[in-house]
Amino acid sequence: MILETAVLDVVEDRTAEFETAFEEAKPLVAATPGFLGLELRRCVERDGRYLLLIRWRSVADHEQGFRQGPDYQRWKELLHHFYDPFPVVEHYEPVTAC
Repeated sequence: MILETAVLDVVEDRTAEFETAFEEAKPLVAATPGFLGLELRRCVERDGRYLLLIRWRSVADHEQGFRQGPDYQRWKELLHHFYDPFPVVEHYEPVTAC
């Protein structure tokens, strides 16, 4: 399992609009083969900051499956205009857990 992470800094005073748009966008990513689940968490210390965690079977499922798939353009239209700065997306594989 691969964990995709992104810290999302949403433009000031647009968090409610972002959360509504995210609910509309969520089924787009969830329909992708290899998608295993996601969490969107709101930061307690910083207004407008979110942590997006998406679990994938592989990096290829994210990169070639979702990002090159038919639903990614709509995802971008719904969400990308909310970010400032644009987030860095990284992928992590398990090492150990408790």
